[in-house]
Amino acid sequence: MADLSNFDPNSVGNPNNNIFGLPFNENDARLVILPIPWEVTVSYSPGTSRAPDHIFTASLQVDLFDPDYPDVWKQGFFMRNPDKKILMKSDYLRKEAELYINFISQGEEVSSNKFMTKTLKEINHGSVFLNDWVYEQTTELLKKGKLVALLGGDHSTPFGYFKAIADNYNDFGILQIDAHCDLRNAYEGFHYSHASIMFNALEKIPALSKLVQVGIRDYCEEEFDYINKSKERVVTYFDKDIKSRLYEGDTWKKITEEIVAQLPQHVFISFDIDGLDPKLCPHTGTPVQGGFEAEQIYYLLHKLFQSGRKIIGFDLNEVGVSHNQWDENVGARVLYKLCNLLTASNPVNG
Repeated sequence: MADLSNFDPNSVGNPNNNIFGLPFNENDARLVILPIPWEVTVSYSPGTSRAPDHIFTASLQVDLFDPDYPDVWKQGFFMRNPDKKILMKSDYLRKEAELYINFISQGEEVSSNKFMTKTLKEINHGSVFLNDWVYEQTTELLKKGKLVALLGGDHSTPFGYFKAIADNYNDFGILQIDAHCDLRNAYEGFHYSHASIMFNALEKIPALSKLVQVGIRDYCEEEFDYINKSKERVVTYFDKDIKSRLYEGDTWKKITEEIVAQLPQHVFISFDIDGLDPKLCPHTGTPVQGGFEAEQIYYLLHKLFQSGRKIIGFDLNEVGVSHNQWDENVGARVLYKLCNLLTASNPVNG
């Protein structure tokens, strides 16, 4: 255990310590944050692969006192350094993907171009490599008894973690906070696109019994049909419908209780920052008008915690990098709330 006798939680964050200025190493920490600097299949604005480093810096401004989960940080949070080899691979394949996306946007046929055919194959192989790497890293941490948080990167990054979770739980649900459904099949030809993460999870991980999506406001007909044909394995709370209910007199308390009731006992939280109002995350990869205040999502997550369901892991993705550090600041605070929530949901003697 780390010696906290000389640590002042009320003082300024110490950059010589780890995430949030906490004086823990990986062995001491109960929760380990695995950063994934990857954004190969991003469709719109890049930058999220650099988010973990920027969030780390911004985290030093986060006050440790959380009235919902006081002193949970004392169990230890630690973030690994982003793997430079993963970042280099992401940078290389991202340039390849940009050429490919530009090519298909002109209406060109990939099959008629040997270079683009090779490029697509290389990108898909790279995504499989990333999935396997994340699976190995998260499996290792779970076997050590660590609570694991994944910090992207784009929203394709947690697939390997979902697989590791399925090795430990034969029935679990995902609560997805997002502006997008991410239910497209091989979007733009990328088998493991950020826009396909939930499609892949549902199709390839039988232990995932329920996906509950909240805040969706940008989706295609293919995804809408997939939801309707899922026999309620996928339940989607569209942003438009939530807002209509609130305008007509329903309370957020009532809606959140409905959302929580849809989830099984074991719940993984997949948080795409673009689920929030884009004023809070303007540099996220694909911002969409609408969305939530952070406090609305914190309220939902606290209702999930109070329900007695067990939170078994989380990912936070699509945080952008900005000149004034605003996106990173919001991302760091969301990350801290999620770390507290995951740790509190797994009491040491529970």
